[in-house]
Amino acid sequence: MTTEMLEMPVEVLGSEVELRTSRTRVIGNNAQVVEEVGVETTGNTQPYFIIKRMTDMVGSMIAFMVLSPVFLFAALFIKIFSKGPVFFRQTRVGQYGKPFEIYKFRTMKVDAEKYSGPVWAAKDDNRLIPGGNFLRKSKIDEIPQFINVLKGEMSIIGPRPERPFFVERLKNQIPDYEQRLKIKPGITGLAQVLHRADETINDVRKKIKYDILYLKRMCLWTDAMILARTVRVVLTGVVARKV
Repeated sequence: MTTEMLEMPVEVLGSEVELRTSRTRVIGNNAQVVEEVGVETTGNTQPYFIIKRMTDMVGSMIAFMVLSPVFLFAALFIKIFSKGPVFFRQTRVGQYGKPFEIYKFRTMKVDAEKYSGPVWAAKDDNRLIPGGNFLRKSKIDEIPQFINVLKGEMSIIGPRPERPFFVERLKNQIPDYEQRLKIKPGITGLAQVLHRADETINDVRKKIKYDILYLKRMCLWTDAMILARTVRVVLTGVVARKV
């Protein structure tokens, strides 16, 4: 997938995703028109979500079978070189704001945020365990999230789920931030293949634009192109845009 896909016409199984109209929101003492993008699941769009769920189930089972050697290697590596559990569980905000526990391979020291509180990961993060940077860059740490997909809490493709602390903070700072909660979060998404990992609020603002764009143009073809780009990112470690 190239960035040209952002300009392509997209249909959702013959029916476009319905968008809400603009409304007036009062900000301070001024009235400002804000365009709100919402996803309305109609009878015509329902087949897409049914097929998407079936694809998630089958894709997750295939991923576990194909990646089982990598799964076992990562678990053994973490157990040998770091004290603590192999898996890391953390509360994230899912569809419609419902919290759930996400599964990942642990890449940080136990109680890494005990004194700092919730913070975004940074380049050369000193909280990482030996080999943690490799597990992150190769996306191996994300493999356990296929469990969340099988449980129906996540999809393979969708906006990345964020922690409640950051959701509460960001929804008050970024217009339409909560729109991304209208669909299931994903292991990978348009924002992840077109922009680097979050390090600053500006990174988040840019990614929200991609999340909203995905909401507008969801279809099986878009999902397939994002998946293809994800494979490329995993193999090369290069995203389309780094700044």
